[in-house]
Amino acid sequence: MPPPPNDEFGLDSDDDADLLALADEIDDADLVAFADQVDAHGTKRKSAEADGPPAKRVALDLPCAEIALTRIFGFKTFQLKQKQVISRILGGESATVVFPTGGGKSLCYQIPALVFSDVDAGSRGKGENGITLVVSPLIALMKDQVDALVRRGVKAATMDSSKSRDEYLHTCEMLRNGELKILYCAPERLNNEGFVEQMKYVRGGIRLLAVDEAHCISEWGHSFRPDYLKIARFAHEIRAERVVCLTATATPRVASDICRAFNINETEGLFRTSTYRSNLHLLAESGKTKKELYPSLIKFLKDNRGATIVYVTLQKQTEELATELRKGGFNARSFHAGMDTATKTRLQDDFMRADDLIIVATIAFGMGIDKASIRNVVHFNIPSSLESYSQEIGRAGRDGIQSKCMFYVCGEDLHLREMFARGDLPSRESLRSLLQDIFHSTNVSLPVGGEIRTSHYEQEREFDIRSTTLKNIYAQLELTHNLIRATTPVYTKYTYKASSGYDSALASDKSAATAAIKKYGEKAKTWYSIDIDSLTISGLPRADIIRKLNELDESGVIELKPAGVYNVYKITQSLPRTGPAIESYVDQIYEVMEKREQEALNRTEQMLQLITDKRCFSRALAQHFGDDLPGGKTECGHCTWCMTKTSIVQQVPPPVTFNFPAFKAILDHVPNRDDARFLARIAFGITSPKATKMKLSKHPIFGSMADHTFMVSTTPIFSTSPD
Repeated sequence: MPPPPNDEFGLDSDDDADLLALADEIDDADLVAFADQVDAHGTKRKSAEADGPPAKRVALDLPCAEIALTRIFGFKTFQLKQKQVISRILGGESATVVFPTGGGKSLCYQIPALVFSDVDAGSRGKGENGITLVVSPLIALMKDQVDALVRRGVKAATMDSSKSRDEYLHTCEMLRNGELKILYCAPERLNNEGFVEQMKYVRGGIRLLAVDEAHCISEWGHSFRPDYLKIARFAHEIRAERVVCLTATATPRVASDICRAFNINETEGLFRTSTYRSNLHLLAESGKTKKELYPSLIKFLKDNRGATIVYVTLQKQTEELATELRKGGFNARSFHAGMDTATKTRLQDDFMRADDLIIVATIAFGMGIDKASIRNVVHFNIPSSLESYSQEIGRAGRDGIQSKCMFYVCGEDLHLREMFARGDLPSRESLRSLLQDIFHSTNVSLPVGGEIRTSHYEQEREFDIRSTTLKNIYAQLELTHNLIRATTPVYTKYTYKASSGYDSALASDKSAATAAIKKYGEKAKTWYSIDIDSLTISGLPRADIIRKLNELDESGVIELKPAGVYNVYKITQSLPRTGPAIESYVDQIYEVMEKREQEALNRTEQMLQLITDKRCFSRALAQHFGDDLPGGKTECGHCTWCMTKTSIVQQVPPPVTFNFPAFKAILDHVPNRDDARFLARIAFGITSPKATKMKLSKHPIFGSMADHTFMVSTTPIFSTSPD
């Protein structure tokens, strides 16, 4: 499968896989091999279904957790509500944890993982301690946590597409031997049937399932991810003994969603601590343009020395602003998702060591940066939401020393605000064409239980729908309309290279799957290829063959390379067959998508209201998360409002005359005019799969009407289409 197209425009958004190094899609180079399904005595473990409900857990002693806290992590005492959370988990119950950024959420599952593995080992037998499984959407963050744990002597690993073959095999070996204590994976991996089966048969079971960034499960959250909705189902399938859901950015509504999804008692199992931190001073200033604000930024940085992160929206802005700051005498560097991994790693390492380095970055920077002495966080463009803003300023002043959080706003932010919100909603015609493709006559003729195979990558480009949006559409068909269910993506091609022990290994294995592999594996010069679908037709289950190939791969007998991913969906009820029936689904799904777009616009409006209202910034932010200032205070005393009693006025750019020459140039260059929203995106400078395919992002027409209002000034563009 070819890689997804890069965002040539350079807009790093919450949903960009490029931006946050989002963890692997399912097209990584290996379909996860099965763990060895035997216990220490050589007895095959019973299936999850045969086991019945989980046995009642015996509560473990909290002093053991305190010993682990001191000896392994070097802390003298727990902070916030860590102790209460860990006590509940060790008592066999599940919990939802809403702690601010830097509040020590990871210890809430790392400490129990050590207690499970080390303290109650005697009652379970060697290698039967089970593991803690952590679901996280960020490869970089998983890697940082694993590296830190390994340095402390804790057996931890990740399963993601960045791992080498040797690293992957070593992880499988630790799972088989019962040595691993903590395993990290991405939510997308939970669609993989092989991985689900592997987790069912982990030696000792899944003692704790930790769901990081748990706000992604809520459709009301600021970064909803449909794969998160399936985690609760996964928890039941693998019979996880306990679940802990963790987030720094959950409003009361989102926290309730999380608890409801995992059947967590909200009264007893929800642990929330104050988002307010008295050492953070929330400041704001407005101007007509960003360039007009350069002197203010330079003065602010001269008056407030120290390690600083300056957040901007576009990749090119990181370089431009870092150059301006270097001209002003600052030690400034740029950082964005488009940089190669080695450069980004070097910049992060430099920032950790330096006391005066200023990193001008997109929101690609900061996840996993555990630097306590960040003195300033500056937002030079509007954040996409109060949740994002809270998370980003939370990286400042973790050492408790006074730190400044400055937000610069101007009229240009109105354009960027729409770019945040307008990029994901496709046109109604794009959605209609996609559903017609999904409900093609070939698919609707299949019986309930039949399988639909499709390439998301090809659909993104053909129908001009972003990857995350396409997944949301499929999630609605699955979770709202119950038409399909996602299953393990399949590879259309399996090739492998045999080791020196290949012939003897196959000769000694008398299984039907091995016999089929031996008979039908066709060798070229070095690599074998095997047609799995043909073997399936012959009566041998596809899963048996793939399982055996993975076992041979895991044991080093072969080196397996699957390729060509198709997403697979099992039909759960009869699919719509007529135009009116399909149109009904178009209406329902598009209504939800329009609502989400409006919610995205509302979130940026809330961000502006934070600084333009006549009230304390700190209190307004705390109340958004269902919190308040301590001690009944109504003002913090150190934000811009409290110090000046003057609200910030966002300066709106003057209205522009409709640019007819630019409008005509767009129509002349893009002959296909049946998608009005696509034309509007080109005019406004919003990238999309089709724009990338047509290489429009570097053309003069791209963004040539960016000073217009998307839904008002571009009305003539929309009038070229029935939409």
